[in-house]
Amino acid sequence: MKILFICKYNRFRSKIAEAFFNKLNKNKKNKTNSAGIIRGGLIDQGIIDAAKDYGIKIKSKPRGLTTELLKWQDTTVIVADDVPKEIFKDNKKYGKKLIIWKISDTKSNKKKEMEKIISQIEIKVKDLVKELD
Repeated sequence: MKILFICKYNRFRSKIAEAFFNKLNKNKKNKTNSAGIIRGGLIDQGIIDAAKDYGIKIKSKPRGLTTELLKWQDTTVIVADDVPKEIFKDNKKYGKKLIIWKISDTKSNKKKEMEKIISQIEIKVKDLVKELD
């Protein structure tokens, strides 16, 4: 299974989901990637620090959605409430799955707000990993 986590800028939600998946997934056949519908700027240090508190590392720079990623994935997980699902309307036509989590973005750099969002993503990723096992 090749899973592509998507959010708006690939600076927070999809990065967190990818990191949790890589940490929790034990099946080597499952692969993951993440991207934003718009490639974001540098990742805020507060996000990196908040992720560390959950035992995960944000490694790569933000990346934008590409044709290669769309071809590569079997399942797209929209980890955001601000990404139109219509972008992925052809997933089913090509035998690919679409999952929508509708998680809000952080409106500030407040650690408490980031932790709430990270916890929501962690629960969703744990459920996804169980489902795949």
